[in-house]
Amino acid sequence: MAIINRRHKKNIGKLSVIPLGGVGEIGKNMYVLNYNDEDIIVIDSGLMFPEEDMLGIDSVIPDITYLEENKDKIRGIILTHGHEDHIGGLPYVLRKIQAPIFATRLTLGLVEGKLKEHHLLRGIDLRCIKAGDILELGAFSVEIIRSSHSITDTVILAIDTPLGTVVHTADFKIDQTPIDGQVIDFYKLSEYGQNGVLLLLSDSTNAERPGYTLSEREVGKTFDDVFAQVKGRIIVATFASNIHRIQQVVDASYKTGRKLAVTGRSMVNVINIAKELGYMHIPEGMQIEIEEIDHYQGNEITILTTGSQGEPMSALTRMSKSDHKRLSILPGDTVIISATPIPGNEKFVGRTIDNLFKLGADVIYERFSGVHVSGHASQEELKLMLNLVRPKYFMPVHGEYRMLVKHKQLAMNTGIPEKNIFITEIGDVLEFTAKGARKAAKVPAGQIFVDGLGVGDVGNIVLRDRRQLSEDGILIVVVTMNKTDRSIAAGPDIITRGFVYVRESENLIGEAIEKVSETLEFCRQENITDWGAMKNNIRDVLYRFLYEKTKRRPMILPIIMEV
Repeated sequence: MAIINRRHKKNIGKLSVIPLGGVGEIGKNMYVLNYNDEDIIVIDSGLMFPEEDMLGIDSVIPDITYLEENKDKIRGIILTHGHEDHIGGLPYVLRKIQAPIFATRLTLGLVEGKLKEHHLLRGIDLRCIKAGDILELGAFSVEIIRSSHSITDTVILAIDTPLGTVVHTADFKIDQTPIDGQVIDFYKLSEYGQNGVLLLLSDSTNAERPGYTLSEREVGKTFDDVFAQVKGRIIVATFASNIHRIQQVVDASYKTGRKLAVTGRSMVNVINIAKELGYMHIPEGMQIEIEEIDHYQGNEITILTTGSQGEPMSALTRMSKSDHKRLSILPGDTVIISATPIPGNEKFVGRTIDNLFKLGADVIYERFSGVHVSGHASQEELKLMLNLVRPKYFMPVHGEYRMLVKHKQLAMNTGIPEKNIFITEIGDVLEFTAKGARKAAKVPAGQIFVDGLGVGDVGNIVLRDRRQLSEDGILIVVVTMNKTDRSIAAGPDIITRGFVYVRESENLIGEAIEKVSETLEFCRQENITDWGAMKNNIRDVLYRFLYEKTKRRPMILPIIMEV
């Protein structure tokens, strides 16, 4: 299809580009384009895995207050590929916003599975797209361009607007020999570059990494070598969505006469969807159930599992703790961790590897071992993208702040003026008019915590309390007061959890009880009758006393009952 470039010749109106996630962080990607406050399109709707200090949190999604306020203007949500950091937040968004969803066939299959889990599939407008399609969405014409990444069916978006063309690369790498044969569409990108691109948004994940990212086929060669040498069971942990990687595990297992067993709910789901849609082939009779592996010798078995990021409840982590219902690590097992830790997950992954070694497994995990290559472009590929598209303005995305800065430096090296490069934060509005580009006022944005069935009901205050409980524990003071004269009818009693063991700290607890009694007597003499004021007095006295004695600050919870 010919490139549509009629509209931006008018150079009219106002275009706003707003990241609601995905800048200054790895994850929860969501980018908004708003033309003239009339037409909005949303690119991706991802989640982020919680950081170590987000105790009890299952995942983090973008704050979509801005989209809720403008939901009648949303013409569509376009998903670039099927990774969780691009589609994982969609079920939560669709509870508050109704808009058509555009995605390629595999991405759509993964989305359907996710929406079924959340009981949201009915009534959702899902539309399948493919490379070469052009979507007419209000003021926007969006061309879908073939790309390559660590999951198949990834696309680049070229968005034509009345102000000019915006190109969004999404996650990409320039793989000259991809597993599915779908090479990134250089011709289309260069054609856009020749016609003029207003703004490029480009993946910054590997902006710190020099050179080129290796082809996915290199991992297949390593798998073939490892599988040919190993005599025991092989357990491979990788991202469930990395279908090309999983297919290469299948191929290496088949060549060496191994049966394949799969564990981990997300791994099972993705493989079933990929097989059903024809994106993966497992020879008939090769895949067996986990319960059947004891019927085979070690050199006849490959196990595919989740847990490459050391997630506490994942199958591999539970195996490393001898806590898996059906699988145990045996001496002589070879565990291949075919992934690089996401920033923040290094401790979890390291702990899992330590436990696997303790159980007698041989673990292959090092970056230089060849069992993993990145799905993201390194510096030379990022520069090639910049030179192909030749944008007037540049906005690095999908990366922590240092990665965005490195990408900015690469862009300057390719000739883009520094004043035309914008490093943004979540909620920033990058505004384009006939006069040029500038940062405008911010919109509401931030993080929403998902904890069990609760979405947004856990905030920073709750997390602060959880951190305090985890670090210093809790001390509960229970006292019964006489209603008539405010004298103590029973107690005070002190219960502690995670602070001190009462029987071993009788003197400390005894002194604390005396302090509470003295405080209540003071309140009675001063005619302080408000329960809240009395509790605050107890809390203040105990805080000072306990810190002086222990240098710890437990949470103090006074409970006063009246008789």
